Amino acid sequence: MQFTDLKAQYAALKASIDTRIQRVLDHGQYILGPEVKELEEALAKFTGSRHCITVASGTEALLIALMALDLDPGDEVITTPFTFAATAEMIVLAGLKPVFVDIEPDTCNIDASRIAAAVTPRTKAIMPVSLYGQVADLDEINAVAARHGLAVIEDAAQSFGALYKGRRSCALSTWGATSFFPSKPLGCYGDGGALFTDDDRLAQAAREIRVHGQSGRYLHTRVGVGGRLDTIQAAVLLGKLERFEWELERRAAIGVRYERLLAGIPGVQRVAVRGDRNSVYAQYTVMVDDRADVQAALQTAGVPTAVHYPRPLHRQPAYAQYAGADPCPVSERVAERVLSLPMSADLAEADQDRVVQALSAAVAGGAKAAPRAAAPAH
Repeated sequence: MQFTDLKAQYAALKASIDTRIQRVLDHGQYILGPEVKELEEALAKFTGSRHCITVASGTEALLIALMALDLDPGDEVITTPFTFAATAEMIVLAGLKPVFVDIEPDTCNIDASRIAAAVTPRTKAIMPVSLYGQVADLDEINAVAARHGLAVIEDAAQSFGALYKGRRSCALSTWGATSFFPSKPLGCYGDGGALFTDDDRLAQAAREIRVHGQSGRYLHTRVGVGGRLDTIQAAVLLGKLERFEWELERRAAIGVRYERLLAGIPGVQRVAVRGDRNSVYAQYTVMVDDRADVQAALQTAGVPTAVHYPRPLHRQPAYAQYAGADPCPVSERVAERVLSLPMSADLAEADQDRVVQALSAAVAGGAKAAPRAAAPAH
């Protein structure tokens, strides 16, 4: 069983992907070739954004978004500690200060109701993460941002294709930044990412930044990076877009089936999905006690799992200096319990049944063992 079945996906799309890659090999425009523009137009139309700027990775997307805002060193960006390191990493690399705000215990997304209290005169942006494929509460976050004149950058590395109140992730705020890492809902065959905005000025800044700050050939009007998406990766993504709507439907159906199958299993808490949005299930994640034992039992049963993420950023050595007034206890507790299960559009029902049966047995085994482990020594 595969945790994310990229082989089955490629088999279904092989003819189209191979043809598109061959076309790039034939024309030889490996950097900013015609497929890049074609992809940007397709992605902008899909999300409903005015502009799409493809970049070298989801990490690069966050950095370029921050750079385009022309913030000052030491300015603050509010974000969540329960995310992959790239979120805070790019804030720090941009010369800014991450300010961590705790998460909701059921969705694992940033708790929007706590953001206003974290705003200071140095706050210039909010970077919510749409974790596990579900958008955070962007309306409330945008409202806080509007009151204080802040930019909002949706870290949508895991949520491309998701809906929030009928609108697509990446088209909900100042910036949307996504990743095309191979295991993402829409993934290429290497690193890749994209930025989305309706702001003409920011879009132009991002296009310049991704080519070393050039507004023309060898005319460097701003500091930039080498952040272009390779043409071959654009070709792969164009091939995958052909069945992306079907994949989103499949992910939704598999997620609903997981919900139904897991509903009656004591000791398994499912990550909640709010009624005004959906999830594209970049990961299907549950919460369990005694995670190490449960994960080991699943491994023995042949079920691959992963932990997203085992330690919140304010407890990571590189970012501990940014731990602030909010101790983020929910993030710490959730980090001890989350466990991601196999999920992809090609996950077979029989494999899904195996996952659920193995998880049920593993949790039951842990529950039986717990009283013995807690018994005092004599």
